[in-house]
Amino acid sequence: MKKTVLLLALVAALALALAGCSEDPTAPDADADKAAGLRTPDNGSRNGGSIVVANRASGTISVIDSRTAQLTHTIDLPQDGDDATPEPMYVNQVSAHQRLFVGDRANDRVVVFNSQNFEVAGTVACGQGVFHMWADRQGDQLWVNNDIDNTITVIDPASLAVLATVPVPADLVAMGGKPHDVILDHRSRYAYVTVLGIDGENDYLVQFETGGFTEMNRQPVGQDPHVSIGVNTDLYVACQNSNQVLVFDPESLELIDEIVVPGAHGVAMAGNGKYFYTTNLPGGGADALITVGTKRNEIAGYPVSTPYPVPHNLALTPNGKKLFVTHSGGTSDKVTVYELVGPYRQPEYVGEVTVGLNPFGIGYVY
Repeated sequence: MKKTVLLLALVAALALALAGCSEDPTAPDADADKAAGLRTPDNGSRNGGSIVVANRASGTISVIDSRTAQLTHTIDLPQDGDDATPEPMYVNQVSAHQRLFVGDRANDRVVVFNSQNFEVAGTVACGQGVFHMWADRQGDQLWVNNDIDNTITVIDPASLAVLATVPVPADLVAMGGKPHDVILDHRSRYAYVTVLGIDGENDYLVQFETGGFTEMNRQPVGQDPHVSIGVNTDLYVACQNSNQVLVFDPESLELIDEIVVPGAHGVAMAGNGKYFYTTNLPGGGADALITVGTKRNEIAGYPVSTPYPVPHNLALTPNGKKLFVTHSGGTSDKVTVYELVGPYRQPEYVGEVTVGLNPFGIGYVY
């Protein structure tokens, strides 16, 4: 009996030790980082997934440990002799190919990183005016909006070949329209592109099919629209200058609901599809983060203020526990961090991270 108790105690102790090791942060390898062109702070940790931030005015991306909310790396976008100073805009991971894509607006291209070690894997030429981009869940297509050329570059994330250059509908361009935000549905059947700058009261949401890249449908929406969709959820369109979030059927684009939300801009959908998050960008930090329950399409709880103005883009951790927010602007250098708490999974401020100048796009990488 004593031997059995002792054996069980040893097994429990070993299990506890192994569990403790799995949670311990691993110090970055400074020599390896230097060889890869990384600038690594002393407090870095590589365990778990990361939050990657595009610093538009610094020409860099910042890597934040999503568990500890500590900055681990600052990485320069590549720049050859004739290149303009890089202007990183948005980030998008394609996990199927272990790649991270970063739009470089100044050089009309997308920079491709290995998402495990952040080494540069290549670049892909796009049109002029690289802005928002999005990849499908299967890793078959990456759609990149070019708002100077008024085109969309569709890239194969595996081969890095350009599959198509899709023109924005000519009648919308004639009205002043430019492609802005984009997202693909979880089955990769459709891409949804917002077209803003339209003369009049409305901008547009355009639905393309991903097989032949043709327009399937469109709907007028509010001004300055951004899009979000989850697995088996409706399509949510935040319209900043119209103070509303519109909800559409992702197949037919039939309007389902309208939610009054001041300054609705940045968008993110919880992994389980139960909550949609948006930012009140022009509100100066007051009532900056809004949680919407998708079952009834109503604001859940109360708006949450941020310590800095211009709450722009959002990134959620897949476990639904944390939310990261970029605060944009020429001299801004902050990302704020929130835990999602309570019955409505509302943000609760827990800290901040200093990154490069004008933090813009943000995404989770694992």
